[in-house]
Amino acid sequence: MPLSEHEQRLLDQLEQQLHAEDPKFANALASDPVRSLSTRRIVIGVLIVIAGLMILLGGVATKIIVIGVLGFLVMGAGVYLAMLRPKFDSGPAAPTKAGSKQKSGFMNSLEERWEERRHEQ
Repeated sequence: MPLSEHEQRLLDQLEQQLHAEDPKFANALASDPVRSLSTRRIVIGVLIVIAGLMILLGGVATKIIVIGVLGFLVMGAGVYLAMLRPKFDSGPAAPTKAGSKQKSGFMNSLEERWEERRHEQ
């Protein structure tokens, strides 16, 4: 169900305010979770997995268990590296009085708009 024009404007205002108050957090929310995986890390991880597989096969061929286990561990490290996601660092932000006033004013305006919308229907 599409949003009405009024709802779309409210959503746009909320988005603009979020970008103004905390752009780092807003960008983290806007990013697609699938795209947050790094292509470079995936490629490097796959290459490490292939190298680990070669080491594992070498250990099996030479019948040296330690080399086989080492190859398995290298493969596991490659998978781990490929699946790592970049960390989102949101440092502790100390709330200021001006920020809390602005937030409460924003919430008040949202509540007023909500009440107006309820009375219109």
